[in-house]
Parts: sequence; structure tokens; C-alpha cells
Amino acid sequence: QGTRRRGPSGLRAQVPLAGRATPGLCGIPGARSAASRPRMALRRVGKKQKELTQQQKNEIKAAFDLFDSDGSGDIDAQELHVAMRTLGFEASKDEIAKMIADVDDDGSGEIEFEEFLKMMTIKMLNQDPKEEMTKLFDFFDHDKQGKITFENLRSVAESSNIGLTEAQLQSMIDEADRDNDGVVNQEEFFRILKRLS
Repeated sequence: QGTRRRGPSGLRAQVPLAGRATPGLCGIPGARSAASRPRMALRRVGKKQKELTQQQKNEIKAAFDLFDSDGSGDIDAQELHVAMRTLGFEASKDEIAKMIADVDDDGSGEIEFEEFLKMMTIKMLNQDPKEEMTKLFDFFDHDKQGKITFENLRSVAESSNIGLTEAQLQSMIDEADRDNDGVVNQEEFFRILKRLS
């Protein structure tokens, strides 16, 4: 029992943004993806945030700094698109142009950090928690079978260079698998995310 309980809470890891990995089922990091903000998603499961946490603000700042490669203090439309993807948001060129117009108070066509923070705050606070959980489930269910198998979990752990034993991975599956069919379905996955939030 001790090992099973440690899985979800004891194996979460902080990963630098430049090598951003996605914590997944019970805290296993994965690769960069649209679901790259599950810690943020976990905080919002079942409820809307009223303001960003300091950790979220730090991640926004890290994403901004990563793409402000010339150190000018602002990013252009292309850099904005990539920075948003790093934070888990997809946007078309038209959406990017509208976002810049909405927050570009100085009319430069580029976004300074304060403008980027304002824009990402609005996006993050209005994100649907169920949509976040679904993205995270889909990340693990990369073979689109509608379930997370031991093989799915091992694949994510291996691609992320996470040194977990097969016993630890199996323990994570066992903890989430309420109907004892050996896999984690979406309902079971959502239940464990809600418990961790």
C-alpha cells in the first residue's frame, strides 16, 4: 500500500521550461505537447481560478524570456506563437494578430512582457478545466485506444528519460484502475486528477 500511495504525490518533478516536460498520470513527465501545463490544469480541475499563482507567473516569464532571444524585452508574432505553444495554447496567424492588437498598448506590433502576461492571464483564467484534463488524457493515450495502458505509461516515461521501474509504473496504473481491468479509462484518469488537484 505504501508504494501505491507514493506514486501520485511522490514522483512529481520540476522540469526547466527549456526542456519542458509534461507531468502526466500521477506525476510522470512527458514530452513537450499541447498538454504542457498539467500542473496548472490540476489546480483548476472542477473550479475556475480567480488569479494566477506565482508559479504560473514564473512559467509565463520563463516562456517569454526563452523566446526573447535578443534580450530586447519584447517578442514578435512568430515568437509569440511559439511561446504560447510552449505554454500549451494553439493559435492561428489571425488569432495571433488579434491578440497582439488587443494587448499592444504602445502600437509597436510586438509584445512586451507585461502585455504578454496580461494576455496569458486572460487565456489561463478562462481555460476549461475539463478540456485541460482531456488534452492530458489524450497525451498519454497516444495510440488513441481510449485508455492508458502500462505500455503507454512506459513509453512516456522512457521518452522523458524518467528513471522509474516497471513496478513503479504498474503501481501508478493499479492506483488509478478502479475497475481492475488493467488499464486506466478516461473516467478513472479524471477521478485521479481531481483527487490530486
